[in-house]
Amino acid sequence: MLALLCSSGRLTLQRDYPQPSPQAGDALVRVTLAGICATDLEIVKGYVPDFSGVLGHEFVGVVVEAADPSWVGRRVVGSINIGCQACDTCYQNGPEHCPNRRVLGIHHQDGVFAEYVAVPLRNLHRVSDDIPDERAVFTEPLSAALRIREQLAIRPSAKTAVIGPGRLGLLVAQVLHLAGEEITLLGRRRDSLALPASWGMSTGLPTDFPANSFDFVVEATGNDAGLAEALRLVRPLGNLVLKSTFAGSSQVDLTKIVVAEITVTGSRCGPFAPALRLLAGETLHTKPLITAEYPLAEAEAAFARAAQPGVLKVLLRP
Repeated sequence: MLALLCSSGRLTLQRDYPQPSPQAGDALVRVTLAGICATDLEIVKGYVPDFSGVLGHEFVGVVVEAADPSWVGRRVVGSINIGCQACDTCYQNGPEHCPNRRVLGIHHQDGVFAEYVAVPLRNLHRVSDDIPDERAVFTEPLSAALRIREQLAIRPSAKTAVIGPGRLGLLVAQVLHLAGEEITLLGRRRDSLALPASWGMSTGLPTDFPANSFDFVVEATGNDAGLAEALRLVRPLGNLVLKSTFAGSSQVDLTKIVVAEITVTGSRCGPFAPALRLLAGETLHTKPLITAEYPLAEAEAAFARAAQPGVLKVLLRP
């Protein structure tokens, strides 16, 4: 099959990559649409130095083989963490923090930038007919945005900032905005804020605001400069949520976390079922987030496009 591989930061499009053979409990899924995210771009830069295999974890597809025949022919999306199903962490908290987990396209498991992918049936979620592929492909990043609402009780009166008007930040801002939060979306360039402004959101540059301006700050920039601004803007006793993963080390001064008693929460993967419910409605903007679509055969060009400043979601269609 055709597949996009990454090894030591080098992308290679391989036309004769072996089609996966589903193991017990797996389904074979024909990928119909996949999305390039910031994590994929960071893996190419070295974020996961030992990764070697097929990249990609955001997808929608059709089951073509499964031990349970009721799944065959179903449109599906899939959660990305594959736990060992044998340790206390898996039993008590699920696979996201399993010490032996595999992660689609990220850690010891081939991903979805290919014509087919093998995924455990327990990871799959059926997609209703009223959600088109171009919307369903946002399930995984939207679930990551919803994770914040699982982790923290945010007061509707809390003055909240989301820093980073990119692929994930725009979803996070919409999720919090729908819940009635007073949201300000912050970016480094005013032209990057035109889209959320058109949705009626407050926007601005971080430099427009003095230190300690916000009760609650979500950092989704993908760089340590964004983390520094987030720390500057959160008030004493406030909450800071970190969504960024990026290659390299941060040089940010963390003293304020101690002195101002900031509560810091790392936030990663989230629930798929509520994400699919939101995508079935009309309240969430996803179509404006799609910058371009490429056939899988042009995946290297798609990655180059996705890495350009200001580009939002780039899709791959096998």
